[in-house]
Amino acid sequence: MAGPTLQALKIYWKSLFMILYPIALLPVFISNNIAEMRCLYVVCLMAGFWVFEILPSGVTGLFPIIFFPIMGILDTRTTTMSYFKESNMMFIGGLIIALAIEYCNLHTRISLRAIKMIGCSYRRLHFGLVTLTMLVSMWISNTAATAMMLPIIQAVLQELEAQGLGKMYEGELDEEGQLDESTKRPTRVTMCFYIGTAYAATIGGLGCIVGSGTNLVLKGIYETEFKKSSGVEFNKWMAANVPLMLAVMYPTWVWMQFWFMGLWRPNSEDAKAIDVGKEGEKVTRQVLTNKLAEMGFCTIHEVLVGILFVIAALLWFLRRPGFMKGWPELITKTTTGDATAAMIVVILLFVIPARYDCSREISPKLITWQYVQKKMHWSLIFLMGGGFAIADGMKASGLGVMVANELNAVTNYPRLVIMVVGCLIGAVVTQFTSNAAVANILLPIVASLARKAEIYPMYLMMPVNLSCSFAFCLPVATPPNAIVSMSCNLRTTEMIKVGLFVEVIAFVMLLVIFPNLGSVVWDFNSFPDWAHKEN
Repeated sequence: MAGPTLQALKIYWKSLFMILYPIALLPVFISNNIAEMRCLYVVCLMAGFWVFEILPSGVTGLFPIIFFPIMGILDTRTTTMSYFKESNMMFIGGLIIALAIEYCNLHTRISLRAIKMIGCSYRRLHFGLVTLTMLVSMWISNTAATAMMLPIIQAVLQELEAQGLGKMYEGELDEEGQLDESTKRPTRVTMCFYIGTAYAATIGGLGCIVGSGTNLVLKGIYETEFKKSSGVEFNKWMAANVPLMLAVMYPTWVWMQFWFMGLWRPNSEDAKAIDVGKEGEKVTRQVLTNKLAEMGFCTIHEVLVGILFVIAALLWFLRRPGFMKGWPELITKTTTGDATAAMIVVILLFVIPARYDCSREISPKLITWQYVQKKMHWSLIFLMGGGFAIADGMKASGLGVMVANELNAVTNYPRLVIMVVGCLIGAVVTQFTSNAAVANILLPIVASLARKAEIYPMYLMMPVNLSCSFAFCLPVATPPNAIVSMSCNLRTTEMIKVGLFVEVIAFVMLLVIFPNLGSVVWDFNSFPDWAHKEN
């Protein structure tokens, strides 16, 4: 009897959760039916659905449109406006620019040439791959950066194996002399390349505000909570976080070299496995040369997309550079955000032809709407919108103030201690669910706490947000982790073993670098007037 019951629970547990969990939460507001508790009910409901992935994360993000008006927290018009704030429009614009780069394959050409220049020994190749993945991931989605690099890695490792200079997989052989799929496992060299790529994509997303959806969640919530602030500016983000990104990436590379490739252990089996000599470097270089030859000469399409990408970066950087008037101030007195800069380039991508020849056919544009529709991360847009709606709902209902009052004792601790606790919570919870979902839940609470403790909001919100991206231990933690895990049949325990120390590296670097470097970018020793009360 127990067997069929357990089997039924295994199959239908999500359906039971959808029914029982909302009912179990009802005492949250039934005993004290005020706006703050009703809002808390919705936040807890969404948190449960996000953590256990009961519905697609974007669908759960739509809950406020239903519950906020019905429960008297926010009207429908105000709630729906949360879903297309400037941050979401910047995300859409930045994603379309990234898709244009993918569409013409410019990112692959740049990566192949750069890796070929860096070197083709196992160590140099790994260094080049993680560096390029990190740099690309600053500007396009972490998932796309990982997906772009994996075919390059696979081609190189397969060719080295074909030449007898290494192995991609190991395990027991079947009757036909082939690796048995049930026992097939990646070698340590293969794990180093695949896991390193996933980590580099995640770490690269820290460096630029358009690098991940989690970053734009911070931008949206910060500018919702503190409307009179200057917001989260593109150039200040890079000034504070590019050094952090580099400080996390290269110790991580060294750690992976030690763990997987025998760095400082010359007599180990790992070190012997990567000693392929000049012949191995020659094979690798030939693989990269062949892939570049397959791509042909650089096209006008790639050149134009590259130029527009540079223009987009300059428009973001020069909107409010600090050392001179921003370009919007030379044109208008109306506030102009980063979304406007992104959309200028997006429109040009749909206007400028991709081909200039004598053909009578109409030339396609630099990107097509069909490609955008196919590749657009609609789920993440609704997930971010749901987070912004939560922030608005907590503000309107007074839940944020109530939570801050409940945490009043915490405000007596030194601000560094408060930061450490917030970052620990973010880093632990994000191992099990969507980074952006965790940020959506934590950041409104952190904003209220910063206001209550009279701490410069960015001092707490930025590191907590960044810690939500420190998802290095489990394949389910991020799409890059999941992609590499499935691509090379990676055991979860292998990622946990190497990922735990990467967590330590990232956490230590964050706590050492951000409070010091961030104080140069923002005035952490003050509590600005715009943060004193809700705007």
